[in-house]
Amino acid sequence: MIKKSYFYKKTILNLLKNASPTDFFHQITDGNISYLSRAITLVESNNVKHLEKANQILELCLSNANKSIRIGITGVPGVGKSTFIESFGKYLTNKGKKVAVLAIDPTSTMNQGSILGDKTRMESLALDENAFIRPSPSGETLGGVARKTRETITLCEAAGFDIILVETVGVGQSEVTVHSMVDFFLLLKLANAGDELQGIKRGIIEMADAIVINKADGDNIKKVNSAKTEFSRALHLYPLKESGWAPKVTTCSALNNVGIDRIYEIINSYVNLTTKNGYFYTKRNEQNKHWFFETINSELKKQFYMNSNVQNALNIFLKKIENQELSPFSAAQELLKIKH
Repeated sequence: MIKKSYFYKKTILNLLKNASPTDFFHQITDGNISYLSRAITLVESNNVKHLEKANQILELCLSNANKSIRIGITGVPGVGKSTFIESFGKYLTNKGKKVAVLAIDPTSTMNQGSILGDKTRMESLALDENAFIRPSPSGETLGGVARKTRETITLCEAAGFDIILVETVGVGQSEVTVHSMVDFFLLLKLANAGDELQGIKRGIIEMADAIVINKADGDNIKKVNSAKTEFSRALHLYPLKESGWAPKVTTCSALNNVGIDRIYEIINSYVNLTTKNGYFYTKRNEQNKHWFFETINSELKKQFYMNSNVQNALNIFLKKIENQELSPFSAAQELLKIKH
């Protein structure tokens, strides 16, 4: 049995290795998860040949993309993101939806970050044939991870996933990045976290299309309802969004699967409104332009630092800055003048 399994896996690996971009396209659009996973690995690779092949696959897949609802999910560690995603994901698959879970996780290689354990924590969803969970690579800059996540969305859509859940790990710049690649941005909160009145980070509140207060169970229900009232009042202070959507506040118990249906109703209401007024596709077009420029900036930066002349001069300028012989700004200007 082991011998048969070994040869089966080896055959699959050989097929994947020798498959052309067209083969990948047909297999991905047929819902072949092995080919989807391998295509994502090619996207994540820094190997020039792998990236060239990945770009060819992406170009072919574009015609089958843009057919999902992309949902960003954020919240501080301990808010219950993994439990919520599993509960919400199972709710969606039970409704006949295909769900992909991706993550923005610019963690170091020393500390792999929470998402890498989510396949274990989201055991039920991971075993669901209509779900796909993909941790993001570690040890990358946020921009690099984000670009790869953005391309992975395209591949997952081509594979027929109806709902793409993009999770942020922690809080900070990753929220802004996720917001720039999703249709709907959901902020998970806890009651009595000490920030109801302040509305936590103003920027994150402004980005949120819905605030969901999790862990509405047991003795916590009264606190959760109180927090809901506070957040609802806070949201009235913000101007109406460009989308014409008024952000909603609701509660749930991901652990007990309570309130999950209401969250899906809110998301559907948002999609219906923004599809009718045209904002849904206008936003996607703007996001595509944003990632066009982000990719250019990222590639220019990478090419600049990889240049041998720049690498040789870099330490010289750093020494001059250290010795107070040159200001950081003058040094940067001089370094940029180097031919590359």
